[in-house]
Amino acid sequence: MLADLMVVDLAYITQAVCVYDTEHAAVCALDIPPSVSPTVPNMTLSLGWISALAAGVLSLQVLQKLCFPYFWRDLLFLLKVIRYGVRLELFKLTSSVSTVLDRFIEQAQRIPDKPFVISDGAVHTYRDIEQRSNRLANVFLEKVSLKKGDCVALLMSNEPDFLCVWFALAKVGCSVAFLNINIKSKSLMHCFDCCGAKTLIVGSDLVECVDGILSSLLEDSIEVWTMKDQSQHTQVHTLLDKLDAASNQPVPAVLRTASSLKTPTLYIFTSGTTGLPKAAVITHLQSLKAAAGFWAFGATEADVIYIPLPLYHSAASLIGIGGTIELGATCVLKKKFSASQFWTDCRKHDVTIFQYIGELCRYLCNQPKTEMDQVHKVRMGVGNGLRQDVWREFQSRFGNIKMCEVYGSTEGNLCFMNHIGKTGTVGRSNFFYRLLFKYDLVKYDMVKDEPVKGQNGFCQRVKMGETGLLLSKVSNISPFFGYAGSKQLTEKKLMRNVFVKGDAYFNTGDLMAEDQEGFICFRDRVGDTFRWKGENVATTEVTETLGLVDFVQEVNVYGVEVPGHEGRAGMAALIIRPGLTFDGKKLFEHAVRDLPAYARPLFIRLQEVMEMTSTFKQQKFQLVQSGFNPSSISDPLYVLDYHQRSYIPLADQIYQSIISGERKL
Repeated sequence: MLADLMVVDLAYITQAVCVYDTEHAAVCALDIPPSVSPTVPNMTLSLGWISALAAGVLSLQVLQKLCFPYFWRDLLFLLKVIRYGVRLELFKLTSSVSTVLDRFIEQAQRIPDKPFVISDGAVHTYRDIEQRSNRLANVFLEKVSLKKGDCVALLMSNEPDFLCVWFALAKVGCSVAFLNINIKSKSLMHCFDCCGAKTLIVGSDLVECVDGILSSLLEDSIEVWTMKDQSQHTQVHTLLDKLDAASNQPVPAVLRTASSLKTPTLYIFTSGTTGLPKAAVITHLQSLKAAAGFWAFGATEADVIYIPLPLYHSAASLIGIGGTIELGATCVLKKKFSASQFWTDCRKHDVTIFQYIGELCRYLCNQPKTEMDQVHKVRMGVGNGLRQDVWREFQSRFGNIKMCEVYGSTEGNLCFMNHIGKTGTVGRSNFFYRLLFKYDLVKYDMVKDEPVKGQNGFCQRVKMGETGLLLSKVSNISPFFGYAGSKQLTEKKLMRNVFVKGDAYFNTGDLMAEDQEGFICFRDRVGDTFRWKGENVATTEVTETLGLVDFVQEVNVYGVEVPGHEGRAGMAALIIRPGLTFDGKKLFEHAVRDLPAYARPLFIRLQEVMEMTSTFKQQKFQLVQSGFNPSSISDPLYVLDYHQRSYIPLADQIYQSIISGERKL
């Protein structure tokens, strides 16, 4: 009788196991009768085997849930990634690359009347953008005399014509260099030297930005065109007056044809880790990978995507616009992010997905609370740099929006995606991911500002959970295309002979940690770059700019943490030339004239001696650690003040107002 009961119980267990995990495991339909006769030994034996199997399956399910809770979600996500990767591999075999532009043209034929871009209340369909870009392409061929292989620089704000010009240039076979609209004269001229562009196209609202360098551009035989129908500058050519007469028929498709995934299509400028802006080479391979981001996170063509980030950065252009095109979705393009208009826009346009940086979410949380905070259709945010505290506050206040962090630099060869949505982590790794993408976290000496080497001269991996410098192996699967214009700049981003002689790794410059569950957490940034207001600040560029001030003898630029703010605020330690004195107004004028707002040092520290590391590098670690508190620093401190247009003494009262958030930075 006991044996009979055991058989029946195991039969019911079998039923339970078969419906245990309906989301990821197969569901089986067993019809076990309520009683089993002990007089049928074969049936009892069969049920015994089934029951044993069921018990084993149940044990495995429980073990999986306890020890590998994300197994199925990881596997399904990775299968999507592999599926897309196979598609890219087929391009290599057939030597026929279907680019992001090709995908746009396909979508314009498939869904011509669907809204593609909504901007300033105006709706632009896929057909609208396709035909306008065709007109521009014909103008570029006939009036501007561009030809396949030329590089053209683009200086435009977020507007539909940014996309029309970008696509038109791609249609005639030109590579496009996206210029940061905030950079100043010296850096702007440097960008042309990097990418070799001989033509500049300027947005109608940005013509004044080139006034100071127009003569230099003309001296370098660089033609300047603007999206206007007339110009006050005789040397600046106009485009809009030529559009009406231009054909909206496509230019020959052979002009845009790409035979290799590794063909450069864009140059996107990044500060990297040192020096002036660098032109990161963006190939068709990178563009296609980025365009799959939304799809990988589960977005569909029914989604409406809100893009408040600048198009000259890869997040908005490659992931945002490229992702919209891949899906055949609609995007709402904001000229400039506005915290007060954000949710109004989302409700007005039925936005379901938005792009962000951490600072953007913090601004939204700082807005006055309203009864409408959770009245919207937004279900997902895709971005990077979101702090844990802001993450929790954002979801608590605005609803259970899935925040999908993406980690990866513009020029980098590694990407982490937090598809699970775990708070405070930038990405997800696992056994499968490591098989495909080789990365390591190595020990790093913050004081010496260099990786720790063992007795054998190789780097040392950190233990699970420990913080280390993130390195990504350069391989055929994860190539590094580097920067345009200088092999030396590309080589500086690589570390060779890391674990064995002859290997090569891309140095991300980021300190990360990986926990026991495989989640990746960002800890800090090393070297000569820090992030402020959503932009990378290259300390070398700021150092060179401040060094031109007559009373400055030596400069050491670094970033310091400010409570309640993302990233690090710029601070500069200065040594004053003998016989001269610090002039806050002169330094202010110099910084405002030659540096973008995000790169201007907010704090100044005057020192008599500049500390150096054992390898004769400027010592930043101790300066970063000591911050900008006047009560704990004996050196004179100053703060940037736009009202007085000067750097003024950082009194304790001002310091307290900064810490409390009363004084805006």
